[in-house]
Amino acid sequence: MAATKHARPAGPAAPTKPAAPAKPAAPTKPAAPTKPAAPASAADWLRTEADRLIQRGLKGLTYLGSAAPPIGETPRTLLHRRGTLGLYHYEPSAPEIYRVPILFVMATSNLASIFDLAKGQSLIEFLLGRGYDLYVIDWNAPTRDERHLRLEDYTLDFIPDAIRRVQQHSGETEVTLVGYCMGGVLSTIYAALNPDGPLKNLVLFTTPTDWRKTALAMSMTGTDKPPFDVDRLVNTLGLIPPELIIRAMDMHRPLAEMTSRIRLWDNMWNDAYVKGYRQMARWGADTLPMAGEFFRQIVKELIWKNGLAEGTLRVGGRPVLLKNITVPLLHVIAQYDHLVPPDCAQPLAAGVSSRDKQELILPGGHVSLVAGPNAVKRMWPALDQWLESRSV
Repeated sequence: MAATKHARPAGPAAPTKPAAPAKPAAPTKPAAPTKPAAPASAADWLRTEADRLIQRGLKGLTYLGSAAPPIGETPRTLLHRRGTLGLYHYEPSAPEIYRVPILFVMATSNLASIFDLAKGQSLIEFLLGRGYDLYVIDWNAPTRDERHLRLEDYTLDFIPDAIRRVQQHSGETEVTLVGYCMGGVLSTIYAALNPDGPLKNLVLFTTPTDWRKTALAMSMTGTDKPPFDVDRLVNTLGLIPPELIIRAMDMHRPLAEMTSRIRLWDNMWNDAYVKGYRQMARWGADTLPMAGEFFRQIVKELIWKNGLAEGTLRVGGRPVLLKNITVPLLHVIAQYDHLVPPDCAQPLAAGVSSRDKQELILPGGHVSLVAGPNAVKRMWPALDQWLESRSV
């Protein structure tokens, strides 16, 4: 049974509590590539393949000469910007909204447009249609002057500042925090350091916890004998360039890029496939640089010392202990995630003290868990079902 929404209308009028309205219809699922009917004969097969070959050639030329499709087009308002911090509010699309607002926290090296790829393929659009009030921290590229940003800046300054502004703007004291990947790590640290509120719920997607269980991190840094001097790297560069981040991920799956391009060419005749590929590729290409001091802490404290899982991480002189988290928790893990495999993510739910907690492992990869046809079918409805009774 759907939870009754608090009557917080989209406008400034004082709230009243009506009967639960019918939920808006879910957005249309994006068109998935469809397999044509099997050819009746060898001649039919040959004609089909010949036609596709022609289409590949024609559309391949169009692909090379056209701009990538736009992403992140759901209307939003910039509420606050301070350096690398950007806080946005999305205009509600339902006549009534749930009482508890939701604040998304993205990884600092990526844009939040992964939550809003395109109409029908937008988690933001989906949740707005279901009656949620959404705010997003969408990071800007740090400047040279911001190279000294640390975990303390993100978890003791930026996130608390954003939460206060969400409270002021929405008129509500409680907030649901949703973090993706490293945004989930920042959200987890914040929750552990603020056990008395104002969080109502904590939702995490593919959040690394036991870093020794991730092959990517170990291949980048090692433990007994680190393969590179992180201090020299940070002291020399100041900001970690996005190319280094992208190449580190590509090195873990050296054939992935080539395989994806082969699949693209094979499906060049399929407009829906090509559009989806280009949207994902554009988001991935917009990787942001990382503040050097933040990177140094990730390497030394999270990867080498495994501080989040071991309970040795200290932020602002205070211990970050998972057991201090008591709010309702949902952690959604991707079954085939090569960046944050299940073994790396699972200690988080096991380590918190929340009585109301759920770990959900769904088919998909690190990105396809939250965006694309797989996400529309699996993760989005599960997220809505979990949130609705905890957002009133």
